[in-house]
Amino acid sequence: MSDDLVLYTNPMSRGRIARWMMEEISQPYEVVLLDYATTLKAPAYLAINPMGKIPALTHGDVVVTECAAICAYLADAFPQAGLAPPPGQARAAYYRWLFFAAGPVEAAVTNKQLGFELAPGKDRTAGYGSLAAVLNALEQAVTSSPYLAGEAFTAADVYAGSQIGFGLRFGTIDKRPEFVQYWERISSRPAAIRAAAMDDALLAKPEG
Repeated sequence: MSDDLVLYTNPMSRGRIARWMMEEISQPYEVVLLDYATTLKAPAYLAINPMGKIPALTHGDVVVTECAAICAYLADAFPQAGLAPPPGQARAAYYRWLFFAAGPVEAAVTNKQLGFELAPGKDRTAGYGSLAAVLNALEQAVTSSPYLAGEAFTAADVYAGSQIGFGLRFGTIDKRPEFVQYWERISSRPAAIRAAAMDDALLAKPEG
């Protein structure tokens, strides 16, 4: 298999999370920028991701879509980066909060952003229960240890932490001190700063 890594992204997307993860693994990669009005739905990209969503990653002939999956894949593909704990309690926490962020957090926050409210008595029908329950669980996770899987930073912090960062920025997650402190801690990592600067520079470029 070729070792070539290609990230398909747009700076105004969840691709920013994948970009951060790419910077954390410290491997060379190519970036393909996609435009929402044109290339994102073009046949060439739909052959990679039929959903026409970003980000997507190719690693040689391997295709990975879904941002949490990209983070997990890269952590396993490049173990030297130390972004996935070995089997045991830390690995269990790593999986727990990675999937919690991709499921309950994403659903609950998106519903709030769209103005969707569950009908009374329907909280058991939704997988996340309620936004309050999700945020309370997340608050406990970011305060029980320095990082979500324990003492070491992992890909779970890249993905779940980014969800918190986006939520704080756009007002879809309460600005609880615990969330603010956690986000400040992880977003100050060199890889996070580099990734943000790269995407911000793309946003600053004039179109055309």
